[in-house]
Amino acid sequence: MKEHKSEPVKEYQTLVIDGVEYQTLLTNKYVSRKPYARRDFGQILAFIPGTITAVYVKEGDLVKHGQDLVELEAMKMLNQMKAPFDAKVIKVNAVQGERVTKNYILVELKATNEEV
Repeated sequence: MKEHKSEPVKEYQTLVIDGVEYQTLLTNKYVSRKPYARRDFGQILAFIPGTITAVYVKEGDLVKHGQDLVELEAMKMLNQMKAPFDAKVIKVNAVQGERVTKNYILVELKATNEEV
């Protein structure tokens, strides 16, 4: 198995952990990592690769908390994607019969109340 070695960046950087500052050398892997992005709960994502077997909503629909949006078949199981809150359907990317990858955006929602 090939070993992965990261060369450190050659200048000291300030790293803050729990309010404590450290002067350290950072590896290239750490410097080039994907930055943290806050999750958008209005985007319903495929949590596993699979096939769309049913789409229950269309753009412009108003959905209630817990209402079925899309059915995803993965590993011989049918998974119901449900609305996490009362919302309006902004965009539907899911198409029945289509194979999707993990983290594919199936449906985009916009909350109909300000509690979310």
